[in-house]
Amino acid sequence: MKPGILVARAVFPEVLGRLAQHFEVDANQLDESWSPEQFSARLQGKWGVFTMAGERIDAPLLAACPDLKICANMAVGYNNFDLNAMTAAGVLATNTPDVLTETTADFGFALLMATARRISESEHFLRSGRWKKWRYDMFAGADIHGSTLGILGMGRIGQGIARRGALGFGMKVIYHNRSRLDAATEAQCQARYVGKEELLQSADHLVLVLPYSPASHHVIGGAELVLMKPTATLVNIARGGIVDDVALAAALAAGRIAAAGLDVFEGEPAVHADLMKLHNVVLTPHIASASVPTRLAMANLAADNLIAFRTEGRALTPLNAPAARSV
Repeated sequence: MKPGILVARAVFPEVLGRLAQHFEVDANQLDESWSPEQFSARLQGKWGVFTMAGERIDAPLLAACPDLKICANMAVGYNNFDLNAMTAAGVLATNTPDVLTETTADFGFALLMATARRISESEHFLRSGRWKKWRYDMFAGADIHGSTLGILGMGRIGQGIARRGALGFGMKVIYHNRSRLDAATEAQCQARYVGKEELLQSADHLVLVLPYSPASHHVIGGAELVLMKPTATLVNIARGGIVDDVALAAALAAGRIAAAGLDVFEGEPAVHADLMKLHNVVLTPHIASASVPTRLAMANLAADNLIAFRTEGRALTPLNAPAARSV
């Protein structure tokens, strides 16, 4: 008899077909939004769950779902998982690293360019019918080539952005990370390690690519924004909560920094009303990994983790090491 799994959000039909070869699949193809209570009810008796970073797996849910053995996130980030609680309950957690690195780095650089060159602002101006004549300073933004690119968080995606900046645009790349990269990787990225304060003070364009954790909550707030150049831009493709959105909106409104590009938000899909009012911020709905090939690769890797754990007793990309076995 096949074990049951829940696919908590809509996903590619071909991925559901692969899963159905190994499991009894309960799929939310209508992409309904569930309350925690509804999610828990749907998980009753399930051996595994396929999640997409929005479904919270914590101690109360695990206590209510004693048959659960594995949670496969279709995302690199996993701040929806309480790993300590999952490990204590003997539930395996997995994510989807590597397969979205280059696509996300592409998008991070696209958002940087749109922010620096005021692309969204100028398009809204044109579409509203306000373009009546050309002017020398019309939507004059900041140069990217030859400028200083600052990266906070220098994992795979940060390194991809660094390579694009240094090799493609001749940018001077500086970075700050919890631990310094080895010399060979720094050379490949043409990046120089600096302290956080120097990063904030020196960057013309600051890109945030660090994982969310309690330690990184509001790592960019009012005090940090004050250190940045008034001509600087800030781009967040990491996670909501890394930036204090209220402080950022105030800094943008006051001209303490020039502009921001945001793909993630605190409390998303809600976006703080103060950000929505501003012209000097580019807003996108958490789409940094959104190319068809990459999203399909992410879905397949999440499915591979479920299948491998069931058939081989191990997952491809585990996040913890619980005592539980596949069966």
